[in-house]
Amino acid sequence: MNILEDLEFRGLIHQATDRFGLEKKLNTEPVTLYAGFDPTADSLHIGSLLPILCLRRFQMAGHIPVALVGGGTGLIGDPSGKAAERSLNSKEIVDQWTERIKQQLSRFLDFNSTDNPAKMANNYDWFENLNVIAFLRDIGKNFPLNYMLAKDSVESRLSKGISFTEFSYMILQAYDFLKLNQTLRCTLQIGGSDQWGNITAGMELIGRTTEERAYGLTLPLVTKSDGSKFGKTESGTIWLDASKTSPYQFYQFWINTEDVDVIRFLKYFTFLTPEQINALETELQQSPELRSAQRTLAREVTALVHGKDAVTGSEKISQILFNGEVNQLSRDEIEQAFKDVPSIEITDMDSLSLIDLLINAQACPSKRQAKQDIESGAIYMNGTRITDLDKMIQAEDRLEGMYIILRRGKKNYYLVKFKD
Repeated sequence: MNILEDLEFRGLIHQATDRFGLEKKLNTEPVTLYAGFDPTADSLHIGSLLPILCLRRFQMAGHIPVALVGGGTGLIGDPSGKAAERSLNSKEIVDQWTERIKQQLSRFLDFNSTDNPAKMANNYDWFENLNVIAFLRDIGKNFPLNYMLAKDSVESRLSKGISFTEFSYMILQAYDFLKLNQTLRCTLQIGGSDQWGNITAGMELIGRTTEERAYGLTLPLVTKSDGSKFGKTESGTIWLDASKTSPYQFYQFWINTEDVDVIRFLKYFTFLTPEQINALETELQQSPELRSAQRTLAREVTALVHGKDAVTGSEKISQILFNGEVNQLSRDEIEQAFKDVPSIEITDMDSLSLIDLLINAQACPSKRQAKQDIESGAIYMNGTRITDLDKMIQAEDRLEGMYIILRRGKKNYYLVKFKD
C-alpha cells in the first residue's frame, strides 16, 4: 500500500486538502513535507510523537521530511483553548529548549540517508532580521481580518480575550510554510487537527505568492476512550526525555493501555504491519488476559524512544516488582522503579527502629498502627517480610549502600534514601 493508504489504515488522516491531487503527487515524485515543533518546554512529550512518527513514515516511503523547530514562533506561542495567554519565555531559554528538541528529533529521522535525508530547520533564522514594514506590506496584505477571525483557533478565544501577539501566530506559521517552499521546495505540511487553520493559511499564502500548489494534512487528536487526557498520568506529563520520565515509567504508561484503546494506539504509534496488528487484535479478542497487544505496544514504542536496552531494563524491573524481589534492583533501576512513590531522605540512622522508619516514611500513621502492621505480616523491607517488632535498622540493610524499600500490603511502596 502507498503512504496515504497506510495512513488511512492507521486512522491517521483527519483532514486532507485535495486528497486525489496529493496522492498523485506522492506517487509520482519525492515530496518534501514538514511539521513544526515549538520549544515550549525543555522536552517534547508523547503528544508530539504522532507528527514525529508520521514524518518518519513519509521518509520510509521515499519522501523528504523537514523538522521545523520554532525558535522564532516559540517566543510568541500558538493560541490555545485556554483562557489565559501563554507565558512568554526569554530568548536564552527558548534557544536552550530549541537545541534540546533538535536532539530529540534526530532520534526519529534519518538525517544521513543517501537517498532522501531528513532536514532540520529553525524559523528564527528568517524571523531574526525580518523587516516589519516589508513583512506587513508583502505578507500581511494577504490576510483579510474576517478570514483570520473565522479560524477556529482565533474564534474560540475571542470571547476570552486574545492579544495581537497570539493573533499574529497564524501569519507567522503561514510564512514558515512559504519560506520552506521557497528554500526547500516544501509542498506539504502536516500537523495536529488543531493546526488546520494555520496549515490552510500557509497553503493559500503560497498560492497567492508563488502560484505553486501546496497541500495540507492533519492528524487526529489522540484521546483515550475513558475520557481522560492522553499523555497524562497521576504523576504528570509523559515526556520523551528520560530524565523527566524514566524509561520504566514510559514503558508502564503504554503497558497500562486499556483494551479498548490498544489496537488504535498500535496503529498510531508503531511500525507494525497491518497483518501483525490484525493478528494482535484477534488475540486480544480471544485471550485478553494475556495482554499481548499491550506488551507489544510498550516494547515497540519504548524501543523507538529510548532504545532496545530500555525495553529489556523495563521488563526486568517489572518482573522483579511482580515477584517482590526488589533487593535485585541496581541503583539506577531503583531510581526508575520508585521515582513516583513517596520518598524521604535520612541523614542520621543512629538507633533508628523499623517502627520509627515506617512513621518517618509516612507508611504508617502511628506507632500503634506500625506495630499492628508488623505483627500481621503486612510490612516488607527490601522484599522481605519483617515481623520483629524490635527490628533496628543497620547499615547492611541498605541496598546499594543508600536505599531501603518499604512495602505495606501488596502495592504500597515507600523509598528511603540514606545520606551519610
